[in-house]
Amino acid sequence: MDLGIKGRKAVVCASSKGLGKACATALAEAGCEVVINGRDERALDAAAKEIVRETGAKVTTVAADVGSKDGRAALLAACPAPDILVNNNAGPPFKNFRELDHAALVKGVEANMITPIELIQAVIDGMVERKFGRIINITSGSVKMPLAGLDLSSGARAGLTAFLAGVAREVAASNVTINHILPGAFDTDRLRSNVKSASDRQGIDFDKLWKQRAEGIPTKRYGNPEEFGKLCAFIASTHAGYITGQNFLIDGGMFQGAF
Repeated sequence: MDLGIKGRKAVVCASSKGLGKACATALAEAGCEVVINGRDERALDAAAKEIVRETGAKVTTVAADVGSKDGRAALLAACPAPDILVNNNAGPPFKNFRELDHAALVKGVEANMITPIELIQAVIDGMVERKFGRIINITSGSVKMPLAGLDLSSGARAGLTAFLAGVAREVAASNVTINHILPGAFDTDRLRSNVKSASDRQGIDFDKLWKQRAEGIPTKRYGNPEEFGKLCAFIASTHAGYITGQNFLIDGGMFQGAF
């Protein structure tokens, strides 16, 4: 399917690996010029080379922390007028909510709520003027099904979702959409790291715990980042202009609800 976004400019935050990289790759495959971002310059350069090799697209790298003011400024300097913005950032580490001090709470909200809002503030009026814009926020399945220990991440991402609900309706008539993708368990370095930490804490073999957790998913497997990227590219496409203010849960059926 031709997604109708060939030649569009896309900024994908935190995209040197994992789900962000999958989104950048899928958008590049659709013909977009892509700006990718990460803090590890070596990993970022490797990701750029891989995307160029696979897609032939124009890829620009911005080595910076998107959670910082300077990092966001660097992204916008590389692409001042993106047609597509994919917000993504790592969440706070697993921690009992009783252990979260004021500084940790503020840091979590800044990373997973304020950072994407400030990027949206910077680009949305240009999208409205050009009568095309796709804003996609990678949040988490925990927005719908909170997990103990990830309370700060869940709260900040849910706050972002609620904050943008009204904004999405305000700009919809200008062919600018705002949607969210809520991932469940995907086979990424981050998930493997989390399972490794859990296996160490519980004294369980990593492979055993990894397989055990997969068995707990209705699909009996982890998600493939490529699947996630394809969904992102479709939501960014011209075919998705009538979809806005929505949460796309992609979790292999883990959320057991009818609505």
